[in-house]
Amino acid sequence: MKKPAQKVREVAEIVAIQALSFLAGEPERLGKFLAETGIGPETLRTSASDPNFLIHVLDFILRDDETVKAFAKSSQLDPTNVMAARDVLGEVTGNRKWERDVP
Repeated sequence: MKKPAQKVREVAEIVAIQALSFLAGEPERLGKFLAETGIGPETLRTSASDPNFLIHVLDFILRDDETVKAFAKSSQLDPTNVMAARDVLGEVTGNRKWERDVP
């Protein structure tokens, strides 16, 4: 039987792969993402197995409220689930997203 943490990670990875598929469905968004990451379309499939790459996919989606809303709607997710998936993958890889401390 899998540990609950493993299942949470798997769900987060699925959300990130759905986000990548969402980007791929819109050539302009995909082009911006590829230009930002510096990878080519031919390496997308192999990159999708890298949790750090999946974090970048979610970060790209999360940068813009309209993009988050569009992705969440197309995936039938609540937008907070997208951020939760990013947080889970960040914990797994040590690539946490920190908010600035407010004095």
